[in-house]
Amino acid sequence: MKGSKSLYWKLSAYFFFFFFTWSSSYSLFAIWLGQEINLNGSATGIIFSVNAIFSLCMQPLYGFISDKLGLKKNILFMISFLLIFTGPFYIFIYGPLLQYNVFLGAVVGGFYLGAAFLAGIGAIETYVEKVSRKYNFEYGKSRMWGSLGWASATFFAGQLFNINPNINFWVASVSAVILMAIIMSVKIEMTDYERNRADSVRLKDVGQLFLLKDFWFFMMYIIGVTCVYSVYDQQFPIYYASLFPTASMGNQVFGYLNSVQVFLEAGMMFLAPFIVNKFGMKNSLILAGFLMSFRIVGSGIVGGPVGISSMKLIHALELPIMLIAIFKYLAANFDTRLSSVLYLVGFQFASQVGTSILSPLAGGLYDSVGFRQTYLIMGSLVFCFTIISIFTLVDSKKSSGHVQNLQKIV
Repeated sequence: MKGSKSLYWKLSAYFFFFFFTWSSSYSLFAIWLGQEINLNGSATGIIFSVNAIFSLCMQPLYGFISDKLGLKKNILFMISFLLIFTGPFYIFIYGPLLQYNVFLGAVVGGFYLGAAFLAGIGAIETYVEKVSRKYNFEYGKSRMWGSLGWASATFFAGQLFNINPNINFWVASVSAVILMAIIMSVKIEMTDYERNRADSVRLKDVGQLFLLKDFWFFMMYIIGVTCVYSVYDQQFPIYYASLFPTASMGNQVFGYLNSVQVFLEAGMMFLAPFIVNKFGMKNSLILAGFLMSFRIVGSGIVGGPVGISSMKLIHALELPIMLIAIFKYLAANFDTRLSSVLYLVGFQFASQVGTSILSPLAGGLYDSVGFRQTYLIMGSLVFCFTIISIFTLVDSKKSSGHVQNLQKIV
């Protein structure tokens, strides 16, 4: 289709600089809270929980508005504008507020980070996925550039943090300026049919989703499996840095490790569509669950920097498979008019519900029984839910009737 190649590269560049911005300001977030703001594990867990709560409140709103807008880029423009202020926000507002009052800082930070990053990423991903279906390019190949953007920023984040953490925040703002320029250059044509489909979306259509048991089973998988990897990642940099003679050395090496992981993740993002198409959407979700369980349990068993690094790198295998399988699973089994709602509510929202519950619990466990024992508990939880999902997730052919029933609303 005309303009397909140009759009692919522009949206891939948008992914790159969005994740570059996000990684610059957030990849060492837990270390920043611990070493610069001087918060303990429980307080850090509370902040992550508040972030998750704000994110989950915004995700349904983002999802519904995105589906009503169709291929209009309004939300991406707003997110890009917010990101320009990342540096000033962290340095002059967020940090001082957290030092003054943790709960006040957590609330203000939760609102900004939820709108700009934690809920914003879902709106961006669903927008690009819609465009990829219209212009016939593989979403995973575009999303791959996001992983490269994260890795590129993370590679330098540890070194810059040791010089001055604020440098990372200013780098994020500069990257966001480029992001704004890219989205301003994107032009998407909407046909009358696409406008009518977007206009036909109603709140009652969203309500219909919650009458489907298969939708609930899918969210159970998300809460029990996928949200645990984000809880695992939250304070992992603190544990990792503790394995080195000095915290600064740990910060720097973690930056290198995270970069290697995300570069591998980018390569897997390119291969993931082939894997998911080969094994099927359900089987791919189950595979991702078992890989995640192995990685988290392994993190509680192995010792030393080399062992824990090898466990962390398994994340590069599981995440691309899981992400691509989720998009394909939702598109095959539910009404594509609601693709943003399905992803932001069925995946992102459900994941944040689980994260908001598990984050403070995990923070308390880190303080009371230590990281390794907590990882064994978390990994066992993922394993149990993955086993359950073998019997609850459905093959696309089994739920085609749901799609037909929902589409009768149009």
